Amino acid sequence: MDVDIKKHANSAFVTLVSVFFFWGFVAASNDILIPVFKEKLNLQQWQSQLISVAFYVSYSVGSIIYYIISKITKEDLINKIGYKNGISLGLCISALGTILFYPAAQLVSFPLMITGLFIVGLGFSLQQIAANPLTIVCGDPKKGSQRLSMAGGVNNIGTTIGPVLVSLAIFGSIAGGGVKVSSIESVKIPYLILGAAFVVVAILIRSSSLPNKIDLGLASQSMTKSQREMGSSKRSALHYPQLWMGMIGIFLYVGVEVSTASNLPEFMRQHIFLQTSEISPYVSLFWASLMIGRWTSSSGAFNLKNGWRQLLRFVMPYAAFCIFLLVNKLANQDLTPFYVYAFIIIALIIADIASKGNPANQLMLFSALGILSLIIGIFGDGMVSVYAFISVGLFCSTLWPCIFTLAISGLGKKTNQGSSYLVMMIMGGGIISWFQGWLSNNNRLGIQFSYFVGVFCFLYLLFYGWRVKEILRKRGVVFTTV
Repeated sequence: MDVDIKKHANSAFVTLVSVFFFWGFVAASNDILIPVFKEKLNLQQWQSQLISVAFYVSYSVGSIIYYIISKITKEDLINKIGYKNGISLGLCISALGTILFYPAAQLVSFPLMITGLFIVGLGFSLQQIAANPLTIVCGDPKKGSQRLSMAGGVNNIGTTIGPVLVSLAIFGSIAGGGVKVSSIESVKIPYLILGAAFVVVAILIRSSSLPNKIDLGLASQSMTKSQREMGSSKRSALHYPQLWMGMIGIFLYVGVEVSTASNLPEFMRQHIFLQTSEISPYVSLFWASLMIGRWTSSSGAFNLKNGWRQLLRFVMPYAAFCIFLLVNKLANQDLTPFYVYAFIIIALIIADIASKGNPANQLMLFSALGILSLIIGIFGDGMVSVYAFISVGLFCSTLWPCIFTLAISGLGKKTNQGSSYLVMMIMGGGIISWFQGWLSNNNRLGIQFSYFVGVFCFLYLLFYGWRVKEILRKRGVVFTTV
């Protein structure tokens, strides 16, 4: 190990979470690009959605490339080049992708633009493979899922302010709504600035105290020596049931998260009869809900006395909610309809306390609440359904760190390989959202009943939480509660 990670854990973690911000910033900003290119290039809705497909599928392609290179060199790529170098390299690849936005805007080329976005995603995939396990060991590995929640909270600051800043750059106004774009060339400047930011952060990461090498046994330090040796004899990470079941879990989790949000505007248009300019803050609240949930869960990552930690569980979610209110206030939106959401957040806080920081318990409990929210939305009506669907964001909020932590637990030297497989399954965000969109046609299920897709996703996640808890217990991996 290059440096003592425990000694520099706090400073290393602060540096590391900056890349999580970029992931959220770009992912949410895609929702601004879709209507811009649809309008200017006269695209059909399914064609404009290729922006999302290109971005999410790039994670899978990036992971496959990672696997192939590791096989050819007969050594895991991140282990070979180092964690810090891997994240920096990923940022530089993403920066190359943003450069393509300039000729894409000049030539008004949709294929060139989604190619640039695809390359940005390729860089993100390498960053994800290195950053997620590194986050888990930046401190007590038993609190790894809570640190991932905290990093995810930073990610959702990006999802909250990204669309606002990109709208400001493209439309010349924060409240984009019905404002028309004067020229598609407006897209190139914000993404060139973003590319420059990627390069700056790559340099900062490279010169930071982050380690290039880590002890992969830290993530499973509760296992006995014989159990770790038994696990290391497996030829592939796919031989671990917690991993391949977790891969399905990541596919379905990202799917239900993205599809719930992407189909919300159409639901509100059909059932609440709102215009696009009126719908945008509700979509913003969905993504802010993920920040609210992750900030709540991250309170367990702080080394504080129990009383202060419990206080943070109430302070953190409402601090995140205030960020949402502030951003939308700057966007000149009417905040009155959103104050009621403060009471819905109480259900999240109670669920977080009940899970006691155990990732398996939290996965089961939050999945059950996700199912309940969708059922209320499917069989409810009006604003009751709207807020029920939005609250799915609260209960999706910590599922990534829970699934990721459980899936790579006990993998030892196969941790990076397992991480690449998990990142590969992010493609579920594109595939499941497209599938729900297909079902939402009035000749099929219709928009409201199409949300049963999410119910089935959550049912599997509930099963995975129950099953993996027993699998890991037999291998000697037991997560402490807080």
